[in-house]
Amino acid sequence: MELMVLLNALVTRLLFVLHSLIGVWRVTAVKKEPKYWLLALLNLLLCLETGLTLKFKQGRGYKWFSPAIFLYLICIVPSLWLLEIHHGTQYCGNEPGAVQVNVSNQDFNQSRESSHGSEGTDHHIIQTAKVFVNQLSTICETVWTLALHQTFLLLLVVGRWLLPIGVEITRDQLSQLLLMFVGTAADILEFASETLDIEDVRKNYALINAILAVWTWSMLQFPLDLAVQHIGCKPSASARRIPSLLLCRYSAELWNIGVSLFIQDGPFFIVRSILMGHFRIFNQMLVFFTAKNILVVTLQLYRLAVISLDFRTTVLQKSRKGEVCCCPCEPYEAHTQATGHQAKEMKEFVAFPPKEESQAPSEDH
Repeated sequence: MELMVLLNALVTRLLFVLHSLIGVWRVTAVKKEPKYWLLALLNLLLCLETGLTLKFKQGRGYKWFSPAIFLYLICIVPSLWLLEIHHGTQYCGNEPGAVQVNVSNQDFNQSRESSHGSEGTDHHIIQTAKVFVNQLSTICETVWTLALHQTFLLLLVVGRWLLPIGVEITRDQLSQLLLMFVGTAADILEFASETLDIEDVRKNYALINAILAVWTWSMLQFPLDLAVQHIGCKPSASARRIPSLLLCRYSAELWNIGVSLFIQDGPFFIVRSILMGHFRIFNQMLVFFTAKNILVVTLQLYRLAVISLDFRTTVLQKSRKGEVCCCPCEPYEAHTQATGHQAKEMKEFVAFPPKEESQAPSEDH
């Protein structure tokens, strides 16, 4: 196992665990109940995954899915849920976004004076750390929650970058994936902060849970790498099954469209529409981002139509030439001459897609 692969795998998972523990600490401090420290046990799943990955994959990632990212979501999301729910009854005493921290030289001088004598430097470091932690505890709860949201999304992107990649994904694909994640993370952060900061929303417990559920649902796209990888298909399968060929040829594009419609922009649009239509909540930013969601959904549907028309044209051209379309992930040498029955089937698909198969494919002689 390479040293850098091992180092990246361990350091990234250590960052995940530390950030998750900070979230558990904030929940325990806000709720003032030590039982919430049990949430830290979720990190044992991440430790188990680390051991299994080092043993069976030599620290490298998997194809299409990242277990480390998924388990990190399991570790940190419950803490953010509890903080947001408690956030509904806790407001900052100062201006919005103000940080109530007063780290004065007097506090550190007192800790330094108390450490003089026979207690030594170690005691001085401990006392200084205690003062620093006490000062961190004075930061406004709303600022803590927003900071955890921000660092959570940043750590998802940076962690995915640091995690060793598998042999199935290239560095070029990883860079494309990270750029997508940056834009996705910004949209998700805006959705959570913009909707949950509305005063009328904070008064409705069910609405808070609904928004957090949609937020959690949108996070499930981060462990998946399908946005930059094509699904491999065999020439024999792609030659006979039109839907399989479409999925093989445009798998990455179809996945991105599906994520936008069903995981991110679609659900975000539904939530914002409910806020404005049913609850009569209006503000400038809410209207703007609702219009943005409408535009994105419309463009994705337009993209889907373009892909379908392009695929239909390609199939028609290939069928006229008596060729079988091939997936782009396959070499062009794999193109073979189609039988008369296969060419006829493709023409029928282009003209009028059959609702059910009436004949079985003929056997090759």
